[in-house]
Amino acid sequence: MEKILNQLPKKAKDKHKENKKFFVKLKNKPPRHLDTLMEELHDAEFEKTDCLTCGNCCKTTPAWVTDKDVTRIAKHLKMKEQKFIETYLEIDDDNEFILKTVPCIFLGHDNECGIYDVRPKACQEFPHTRRKKFYKISETNLQNVAICPAAFNIVEEMKKRLPVQYSGGGWKAPEKFRRGGG
Repeated sequence: MEKILNQLPKKAKDKHKENKKFFVKLKNKPPRHLDTLMEELHDAEFEKTDCLTCGNCCKTTPAWVTDKDVTRIAKHLKMKEQKFIETYLEIDDDNEFILKTVPCIFLGHDNECGIYDVRPKACQEFPHTRRKKFYKISETNLQNVAICPAAFNIVEEMKKRLPVQYSGGGWKAPEKFRRGGG
Protein backbone atom coordinates (compact mmCIF):
# COMPACT_ATOMS: atom_id res chain seq x y z
CA MET A 1 0.00 0.00 0.00
CA GLU A 2 2.88 2.37 0.75
CA LYS A 3 4.07 2.18 -2.86
CA ILE A 4 0.57 2.99 -4.13
CA LEU A 5 0.27 5.94 -1.74
CA ASN A 6 3.68 7.25 -2.78
CA GLN A 7 2.69 7.12 -6.47
CA LEU A 8 -0.84 8.46 -6.03
CA PRO A 9 -0.11 12.23 -5.94
CA LYS A 10 1.87 12.04 -9.19
CA LYS A 11 -0.76 9.86 -10.88
CA ALA A 12 -3.49 12.28 -9.77
CA LYS A 13 -1.46 15.26 -10.96
CA ASP A 14 -0.87 13.60 -14.35
CA LYS A 15 -4.64 13.03 -14.69
CA HIS A 16 -5.72 16.37 -13.18
CA LYS A 17 -6.25 18.29 -16.42
CA GLU A 18 -8.11 15.36 -18.01
CA ASN A 19 -10.21 14.84 -14.87
CA LYS A 20 -11.04 18.54 -14.60
CA LYS A 21 -12.34 18.58 -18.19
CA PHE A 22 -14.22 15.37 -17.52
CA PHE A 23 -15.95 16.77 -14.42
CA VAL A 24 -16.86 20.02 -16.19
CA LYS A 25 -18.51 18.05 -18.97
CA LEU A 26 -20.13 15.72 -16.46
CA LYS A 27 -21.55 18.67 -14.53
CA ASN A 28 -22.91 20.28 -17.72
CA LYS A 29 -24.64 17.10 -18.86
CA PRO A 30 -24.88 14.42 -16.17
CA PRO A 31 -26.21 11.05 -17.37
CA ARG A 32 -29.58 10.04 -15.94
CA HIS A 33 -28.15 6.86 -14.46
CA LEU A 34 -25.08 8.47 -12.85
CA ASP A 35 -26.18 7.78 -9.25
CA THR A 36 -26.74 4.11 -10.05
CA LEU A 37 -23.40 3.85 -11.82
CA MET A 38 -21.57 5.53 -8.96
CA GLU A 39 -23.16 3.16 -6.44
CA GLU A 40 -22.08 0.19 -8.57
CA LEU A 41 -18.52 1.48 -9.06
CA HIS A 42 -18.17 2.40 -5.39
CA ASP A 43 -19.40 -0.99 -4.18
CA ALA A 44 -17.19 -2.88 -6.65
CA GLU A 45 -14.09 -0.92 -5.64
CA PHE A 46 -14.68 -1.32 -1.92
CA GLU A 47 -15.15 -5.08 -2.30
CA LYS A 48 -11.43 -5.19 -3.13
CA THR A 49 -10.20 -2.15 -1.16
CA ASP A 50 -9.66 -2.31 2.60
CA CYS A 51 -9.42 1.16 4.10
CA LEU A 52 -7.61 -0.25 7.14
CA THR A 53 -4.59 -1.02 4.96
CA CYS A 54 -4.48 2.63 3.85
CA GLY A 55 -5.90 5.27 6.19
CA ASN A 56 -4.45 8.01 3.99
CA CYS A 57 -7.55 10.19 4.34
CA CYS A 58 -7.18 10.22 8.13
CA LYS A 59 -3.42 10.74 7.89
CA THR A 60 -3.48 13.68 5.48
CA THR A 61 -6.82 15.49 5.59
CA PRO A 62 -8.58 17.22 8.50
CA ALA A 63 -12.23 16.14 8.56
CA TRP A 64 -15.09 18.63 8.45
CA VAL A 65 -17.23 18.40 11.56
CA THR A 66 -20.87 19.55 11.57
CA ASP A 67 -22.82 20.78 14.58
CA LYS A 68 -24.63 17.43 14.66
CA ASP A 69 -21.25 15.68 14.65
CA VAL A 70 -20.13 17.82 17.59
CA THR A 71 -23.20 16.85 19.61
CA ARG A 72 -22.89 13.15 18.80
CA ILE A 73 -19.13 12.82 19.33
CA ALA A 74 -19.06 14.96 22.50
CA LYS A 75 -21.81 12.82 24.00
CA HIS A 76 -19.89 9.66 23.07
CA LEU A 77 -16.72 11.04 24.68
CA LYS A 78 -18.74 12.21 27.71
CA MET A 79 -17.61 15.79 27.16
CA LYS A 80 -19.44 19.10 27.07
CA GLU A 81 -19.80 20.26 23.47
CA GLN A 82 -17.82 23.45 24.09
CA LYS A 83 -14.97 21.46 25.66
CA PHE A 84 -14.96 19.09 22.65
CA ILE A 85 -14.77 22.08 20.29
CA GLU A 86 -11.94 23.71 22.26
CA THR A 87 -10.00 20.46 22.52
CA TYR A 88 -10.34 18.98 19.04
CA LEU A 89 -11.62 21.55 16.53
CA GLU A 90 -10.65 24.72 14.75
CA ILE A 91 -12.36 26.93 12.17
CA ASP A 92 -11.17 26.63 8.55
CA ASP A 93 -11.10 29.24 5.78
CA ASP A 94 -14.74 28.44 4.91
CA ASN A 95 -15.77 29.14 8.52
CA GLU A 96 -16.43 25.44 9.13
CA PHE A 97 -15.25 23.25 11.97
CA ILE A 98 -12.40 20.87 11.13
CA LEU A 99 -10.33 18.59 13.29
CA LYS A 100 -7.20 20.38 14.56
CA THR A 101 -4.68 17.65 14.02
CA VAL A 102 -3.43 15.69 11.06
CA PRO A 103 -3.17 12.78 11.28
CA CYS A 104 -6.55 12.56 12.97
CA ILE A 105 -6.32 12.39 16.74
CA PHE A 106 -8.79 9.48 16.71
CA LEU A 107 -6.75 7.35 14.25
CA GLY A 108 -5.18 4.34 15.91
CA HIS A 109 -1.81 2.81 14.99
CA ASP A 110 -3.75 0.03 13.24
CA ASN A 111 -5.65 2.60 11.09
CA GLU A 112 -8.82 1.97 13.10
CA CYS A 113 -10.95 4.92 14.13
CA GLY A 114 -11.35 5.39 17.87
CA ILE A 115 -14.79 6.97 17.35
CA TYR A 116 -15.85 4.91 14.32
CA ASP A 117 -19.50 4.46 15.38
CA VAL A 118 -19.94 8.22 15.89
CA ARG A 119 -17.36 9.58 13.42
CA PRO A 120 -18.11 12.79 11.51
CA LYS A 121 -20.45 12.60 8.54
CA ALA A 122 -17.60 13.65 6.23
CA CYS A 123 -15.65 10.59 7.37
CA GLN A 124 -18.66 8.30 6.97
CA GLU A 125 -19.15 9.42 3.38
CA PHE A 126 -15.49 9.62 2.31
CA PRO A 127 -14.41 9.45 -0.51
CA HIS A 128 -17.88 10.72 -1.51
CA THR A 129 -18.05 8.44 -4.54
CA ARG A 130 -21.41 6.93 -3.58
CA ARG A 131 -23.05 10.28 -3.13
CA LYS A 132 -26.23 11.31 -4.94
CA LYS A 133 -25.59 13.92 -7.63
CA PHE A 134 -21.90 13.06 -7.65
CA TYR A 135 -21.29 15.58 -10.44
CA LYS A 136 -22.01 18.49 -8.07
CA ILE A 137 -18.87 17.90 -6.00
CA SER A 138 -16.28 17.88 -8.75
CA GLU A 139 -13.72 20.00 -6.84
CA THR A 140 -13.93 17.60 -3.91
CA ASN A 141 -13.47 14.66 -6.25
CA LEU A 142 -10.46 16.26 -7.91
CA GLN A 143 -8.86 16.51 -4.46
CA ASN A 144 -9.91 13.03 -3.32
CA VAL A 145 -8.29 11.19 -6.24
CA ALA A 146 -4.94 12.45 -4.91
CA ILE A 147 -5.73 11.21 -1.38
CA CYS A 148 -7.65 7.97 -1.84
CA PRO A 149 -6.52 5.16 -4.15
CA ALA A 150 -10.11 3.87 -4.28
CA ALA A 151 -11.42 7.27 -5.41
CA PHE A 152 -8.73 7.38 -8.11
CA ASN A 153 -9.76 3.92 -9.36
CA ILE A 154 -13.47 4.77 -9.26
CA VAL A 155 -13.01 7.94 -11.33
CA GLU A 156 -10.84 6.11 -13.87
CA GLU A 157 -13.47 3.36 -14.20
CA MET A 158 -16.26 5.93 -14.40
CA LYS A 159 -14.55 7.61 -17.35
CA LYS A 160 -14.47 4.25 -19.14
CA ARG A 161 -18.06 3.25 -18.41
CA LEU A 162 -20.24 6.29 -18.79
CA PRO A 163 -22.70 6.19 -21.69
CA VAL A 164 -21.30 9.52 -22.74
CA GLN A 165 -17.57 9.15 -22.48
CA TYR A 166 -14.84 11.69 -22.22
CA SER A 167 -12.33 11.59 -25.03
CA GLY A 168 -9.58 14.02 -25.92
CA GLY A 169 -11.81 15.70 -28.49
CA GLY A 170 -14.91 15.86 -26.34
CA TRP A 171 -17.89 13.71 -25.50
CA LYS A 172 -18.85 10.77 -27.63
CA ALA A 173 -21.43 8.06 -27.09
CA PRO A 174 -19.84 4.60 -27.10
CA GLU A 175 -20.94 2.30 -29.88
CA LYS A 176 -23.08 0.10 -27.64
CA PHE A 177 -25.17 3.12 -26.54
CA ARG A 178 -25.80 4.57 -29.98
CA ARG A 179 -29.16 3.91 -31.55
CA GLY A 180 -28.90 0.56 -33.30
CA GLY A 181 -25.50 -0.16 -31.69
CA GLY A 182 -24.64 -3.56 -30.27
